[in-house]
Amino acid sequence: MIKSILIYLFVLLSVTSRSQSSDEATIKQIFDQALSQGQSYKMLHDLSTNIGPRLSGSPGAAAAVEWSRHVMEDYGFDSVWLQPVMVPHWVRGTKEIGRIISTKKGTLSVNVCALGGSVGTGPSGITAQLVEVKSIDELKAFGTKGVQGKIVFFNRPMDATKINTFSAYGSAVDQRSNGASEAAKYGAVAALVRSMGSNLEEYPHTGNMRYAPNVVKIPALAISTAHAEQLSKLLKDDKEVQVYLENHSVTLEDSPSFNVIGEIRGSEYKDEIIVVGGHLDSWDLGQGAHDDGAGCVQAIEVLRLFNQLGYKPKRTIRAVMFMNEENGLRGGLKYAELAEKNKEQHLAAIESDRGGFVPRGFTVPTDAVAKERVRSWKPLLEPYGLSDFSQEGGGADIGPLARQGVALLGFLPDSQRYFNLHHTAEDTIDKVDKRELELGAASMAALVYLIDKYGLK
Repeated sequence: MIKSILIYLFVLLSVTSRSQSSDEATIKQIFDQALSQGQSYKMLHDLSTNIGPRLSGSPGAAAAVEWSRHVMEDYGFDSVWLQPVMVPHWVRGTKEIGRIISTKKGTLSVNVCALGGSVGTGPSGITAQLVEVKSIDELKAFGTKGVQGKIVFFNRPMDATKINTFSAYGSAVDQRSNGASEAAKYGAVAALVRSMGSNLEEYPHTGNMRYAPNVVKIPALAISTAHAEQLSKLLKDDKEVQVYLENHSVTLEDSPSFNVIGEIRGSEYKDEIIVVGGHLDSWDLGQGAHDDGAGCVQAIEVLRLFNQLGYKPKRTIRAVMFMNEENGLRGGLKYAELAEKNKEQHLAAIESDRGGFVPRGFTVPTDAVAKERVRSWKPLLEPYGLSDFSQEGGGADIGPLARQGVALLGFLPDSQRYFNLHHTAEDTIDKVDKRELELGAASMAALVYLIDKYGLK
């Protein structure tokens, strides 16, 4: 009896060892291929420089749809198709103007930009005194008496002590998202919001904002972090400081657009789908290179690497270029809606929307079994710098799939530089390191390979 048990354990250990050795070899092939003959940077350069900004409803977004479709067709994926979705169409208009008007310092120009979805000021602009607040609760304390007829200046910086910059962003972004409507409730004429940036910079960061129902819509603009500091100091010396703001933004009728989908069909479990994706739209100030051109080309590269290596997945691997993450999430919602309607069986979804920086790990599913399965692969992935599997959850575009029980994961690159570029004119191809981008694509392909081979249960 003991001899039989020992033989069984020996065979089991031998099989496990051979399987691990095979996995190590395959993962090395993936990284070797991505780093020596990868196409992710070439794709991103093309998308960023030849198409550029891709705000939903814009000609750039329409061109990006066609670009994605042709790229995936040229790489010979089994199927490539467009998934129709109606998206918001907000137009920034001519360049915004911001000026500080001080009796002590004279008139000073500051760098501002309209927040996505903002109404315009009209051609004459708005000139008013300011009330500076650090939070919406502080705004409420001023009340109508302190706010009526003024511009509310939201000046809460991202918390520099937080190592996780996404956490710092999350704890500051409510003033950008909701500040205008909260200020309007007390009679403010505009909202001026400190940019969501990690450092002191002279360029502003845009981003989406929302108007609450049944509240007057007032213009909402972001001011660069460096100029926010300057304005705050002036206000301490001169309570009568005024600001002039001018923007010409307008929201048009919703526009037709598309998610772009390519897939390699599975050889054994073709009805089980593993999604890798990023969002194709970007803000209109830069080229959308890190946010989220990087995620899109990394997703395409996963499938291309499998084809190049001759790897035949057991399950269907699908690359999805989601449209309209930045100002509506319409693409992610439509994809989940149709997946449910068509009774598609999604095993997992992995999103890359944190930039093309050096890989650190992945966020993991919330399901305990799936979470531990992913973490069990750490020894295979750690040699490539993938050691952080501490956080749970996926991303915005794949989030709507959660109600169908899909395991959601996210690519986790180093975050320290992301919010220097996020939603700015500085998000351009020259800020992307080719090797770091390729390492990210290989990291995603390696994880998809392991999920495909072993599943998550």
